[in-house]
Amino acid sequence: MRALSTTGVEAPELNVSSTPAVKASSVSKSFAGSLVIEGINLTVEQGEFIALIGASGCGKTTLLRMCAGLEQPSSGLIEIFGKPPAAATSAHEIGVAFQRPALVPCRTALENVRLTLKITGSDDAMDPLAVLTHFGLEEALNLYPHELSGGMQQRVNIACALVHQPALLLLDEPFGALDEITRERLVDWLAGILRESSRTTILVTHSVEEAVTLSTRVFVMSRRPGRIAAEIKVPLPTIRDFEIRQSEQFLGLVRSARDALHSALAD
Repeated sequence: MRALSTTGVEAPELNVSSTPAVKASSVSKSFAGSLVIEGINLTVEQGEFIALIGASGCGKTTLLRMCAGLEQPSSGLIEIFGKPPAAATSAHEIGVAFQRPALVPCRTALENVRLTLKITGSDDAMDPLAVLTHFGLEEALNLYPHELSGGMQQRVNIACALVHQPALLLLDEPFGALDEITRERLVDWLAGILRESSRTTILVTHSVEEAVTLSTRVFVMSRRPGRIAAEIKVPLPTIRDFEIRQSEQFLGLVRSARDALHSALAD
């Protein structure tokens, strides 16, 4: 793996002395004899936000699903806060939001979030009404999914993932199906929401700019079988407003990530 770095403002200090939020050791995964992921070694510290980028089919979503306990590694080990993913899920420590919002069509936005709490049975949950209001959805509480815009559906989807206050949030292309303007607004919105909690987050995205805007480190995956081909550290201020995103440092990080992605695809 190539490690790429850039000088600049120091990133927020992470809780590196504690148990890592995520630790993948020599993880490989095969489906029907076809190797999808090979030899992944990855450590995510508590409070860190990392992004995974790579070509379609390189195993990004598969890796995320293994972290969520939805798939099992063919070999190797994944630990979430020092325990198996299934145990972390049972302890309500993981929240997941995929590209296609998993909302129940016959329930309103508020009812969908309440249903999540009923399923998780969390004792340390946020108030669903307060969460949706904080997410700017106070006028959409009683609307059904088909009555919501794509951006509103995704905000409800993320609210469902966050309402039980998971220590780890897994996001799989949450804004991939949205138009560019809506996507940019929701990226800014998500950055603000997560900044308030310092929640450990892993984001899968095809957008290099999105990865650099949100994360503390960007990991580039190779073509299938997916491996970690490069790591780009993002030493930017926590608040990355429009001015920061127009800076030469930000644009240089985007170029570094894009160059690493092209190199990974060429290998």
